[in-house]
Amino acid sequence: MTGKKFALLLFFFCCCTPYNVPAELVDRSVAIVNNDIITLSEVNELGQPLFQKAASEVPPEKLQEVMEQIRSSVIQKLIDKKLLLQEAGKMQITVSEQEVENALQRILVNNKISRQQFLEELKSMGMTEPLYLEDLKGQILRSKLVNYEVRSKVIIPEEKIIDYYDLHYTEQVGAGGYYILQIGVSKNTLGADGRKLSQKKAKEKITKVHKLAQQGGNFKELAQQYSDLPSAKDGGDLGIFQEKEMAPFMRNAIVGLKPGQISKIVETPSGYQFFTILSSQEGQIITKVPYESVKEEIREKLYQQEMELLYKSWIESIRNKAYIKIL
Repeated sequence: MTGKKFALLLFFFCCCTPYNVPAELVDRSVAIVNNDIITLSEVNELGQPLFQKAASEVPPEKLQEVMEQIRSSVIQKLIDKKLLLQEAGKMQITVSEQEVENALQRILVNNKISRQQFLEELKSMGMTEPLYLEDLKGQILRSKLVNYEVRSKVIIPEEKIIDYYDLHYTEQVGAGGYYILQIGVSKNTLGADGRKLSQKKAKEKITKVHKLAQQGGNFKELAQQYSDLPSAKDGGDLGIFQEKEMAPFMRNAIVGLKPGQISKIVETPSGYQFFTILSSQEGQIITKVPYESVKEEIREKLYQQEMELLYKSWIESIRNKAYIKIL
């Protein structure tokens, strides 16, 4: 199964309202949700990918138990979906055809796929475009309802953002500690031509980057661009090390450095490295990234967390008021 097919199946399982299976199959009610019913065919349709996966992977002696767990989970998901649709009906929340088309276009753009390719993927899964669009319409309807009932009530004060920033984006230097950034070039890294760098080429590369750093280049940006060490993605950020925790080559290069100074190039067992330190002063608070650069990212993360908590509380309150019976 391709990644796109899997993503589509996951989308249907998590978000979409299922459809009845062909009429020739025997159907029956498995649950009542106020004035609506959930049918066996709905459960089978929504749970089909999980049922098939369990059938192929679970040992025979445990299969029945796992199937029952999946069935129970699917029924609970369907109950929540029925309740959401009922609430939308009470509030007369509707979705236009243009809204559905706009949503589909966003899906196509985000997945970098043409409409024709998308239709072929649907066909390979036995899904038609009208059925998919109807499912998408249901998802938009639910999103509108959740937006009205939950999202509009979520407020993230500035103090929460600052607290999160202090916890996750700053660090305090302890006694004898050094906050270290590194840049390194491995002797076995691949060059632009796809070949491994020779020791000579590796040294030439690290010398070039070292010079850029000494000339005032942004150390973190240089690390992201030139370093081939795991720390490169974090701008060469290694965090805080005590002197006794450092490898000898690191200790010799770092001890005695002042914040912002660039160390000499040192040879390591695998290549060449050099360092800088942000601080070696006890009690100094180090900011890993500027607050303003991550403020909105933090706000969105906290917003999603708070919304999830409120949503769970809200759907639970609806459940408590509803008539629900599993048959």
